[in-house]
Amino acid sequence: MLPITQVAADKLNVPSEALVPYGHHMAKLETGYLHSIEDNAQGKLVLVTAISPTPAGEGKTTTVVGLTDGLQHIGVKACAALREPSMGPVFGMKGGAAGGGYAQVVPMTDINLHFTGDFAAIAAANNLLAALIDNHINHGNALEIDPRTITWKRVLDMNDRALRDIVIALGGTANGFPREDGFDIVVASELMAIFCLATSLSDLKDRIGRIVVAHNRAKEPITAAQLDAQGALTILLKNALQPNLVQTLEHSPAFVHGGPFANIAHGCNSVLATRTALRLADVVVTEAGFGADLGAEKFFDLKCRLSGLRPSAVVIVTTCKALKFHGGVAVADVKSENLEAIEKGAANLRKHLQNLRDVFGVPAVVAINRWPHDTDAEIALVKQLAEAEGATAYAATHAAEGGAGAAELAAGVMEVLAKDAADFRFAYPDEGVIADKATAVATKIYGADKVTFTAKALKQIAQIEKDGFGHLPICVAKTQYSFSTDPKAVGAPTGHTLDVREVRLSAGAGFVVLITGEIMTMPGLPKVPASAGMDIDAAGRITGLS
Repeated sequence: MLPITQVAADKLNVPSEALVPYGHHMAKLETGYLHSIEDNAQGKLVLVTAISPTPAGEGKTTTVVGLTDGLQHIGVKACAALREPSMGPVFGMKGGAAGGGYAQVVPMTDINLHFTGDFAAIAAANNLLAALIDNHINHGNALEIDPRTITWKRVLDMNDRALRDIVIALGGTANGFPREDGFDIVVASELMAIFCLATSLSDLKDRIGRIVVAHNRAKEPITAAQLDAQGALTILLKNALQPNLVQTLEHSPAFVHGGPFANIAHGCNSVLATRTALRLADVVVTEAGFGADLGAEKFFDLKCRLSGLRPSAVVIVTTCKALKFHGGVAVADVKSENLEAIEKGAANLRKHLQNLRDVFGVPAVVAINRWPHDTDAEIALVKQLAEAEGATAYAATHAAEGGAGAAELAAGVMEVLAKDAADFRFAYPDEGVIADKATAVATKIYGADKVTFTAKALKQIAQIEKDGFGHLPICVAKTQYSFSTDPKAVGAPTGHTLDVREVRLSAGAGFVVLITGEIMTMPGLPKVPASAGMDIDAAGRITGLS
């Protein structure tokens, strides 16, 4: 690794005095400097997304890093913009989120663990608001909060299923009023979503003030501002809001900042980091969580809608293994050549490409994340299938060869950017009620026939619309493994129904969450968590963390 001051100066023309260093290889950009830099008319935003995730893996973050290095390799002033990993999945089953092989952001161990303390700050601010709610009730409850309606949960950045549903304030009157409560993981907090959509400290404070935490006995919404909480919470987040700058293994600059859940929120890095990168580089490569039906849709319909950002191109990542899995091949057999399964599984890739082209109007490039066991015939077939949908596919070997392995992909992306062909649009207009927006996403993006709502969900929608939030855009939380709500329905199923079981308001973030299936906001650890394979020696060298 190079000193981060050198990366900032050489790659982005950022002076050392604009950095707040965290050791030698990580830094935040100072708030005053962020206000001083002007918009870059040349800056182009490229979104990296993927086909529906499979156990065989796709390599989306790896491709973001490889493409950024590939662009630098061919002489483009490029920068990556990524989410921060959550420690819960790092120690659980998913692992880290810093890329892999020779396409990594570093220092990988720091990024995957405490990093610059952003998530700890968000947890502290979230839990301060939770404490203020219970404290207000304990000291007379002047706002007449109905404890049964409190929706604001406590959080921690760890997978702990035992904390999903709990009872608090036991032990007598000195400890407050007992009630049912629970914990979410930090990345599922509305505060994380707010943090990643805020454009300044003042915007952050305003959004925090708009958080609806409960209702009073007259069924009127109670906000964080009514608890005088927004100032204190913003103080806790002041330093965290400054974007983090690190580097790839090939010294390309990378902003890694924020990390909302890709289901319960929009699954993208912070708007502030993305805008900063666009002002400093000519091409910014960013990422949205899960497949394009979840990540890209939320990137477009939430992040872009609420921030004014506009994408110039999309890279959709696939692998031969993943296509074979979508074609019905078992995970144990996906390394064997199977052209028939690739052709069948390509229905998933095809649907995603059609959505990007026909619904959102953004030109797409296909990145085939190539593995050593992929045959030339398989690669040729994927290229042919992509071409049939009007997209060019490039085989990339960045995990094994770094930027040089993604140079052809980078050149293909630049060719698309030169055409300036994006005719960007949203999946649904700002106007309309929640049910209409849900129907638009379900039918256009998922291939569903209709949307149904449980009685509970309908009651929640009625309350949200009564409170004046029915105009907000929607965030659908569903399984990432399928276009449908059935995780086993691979490929591109059609004719299914989107069943909404619960609806949650994120008034501060500015959207309404529709929860389907078995989506949880506090994950659990697997039988053998990843932490069991981690260790550290007497010299401080860490092993087993990836």
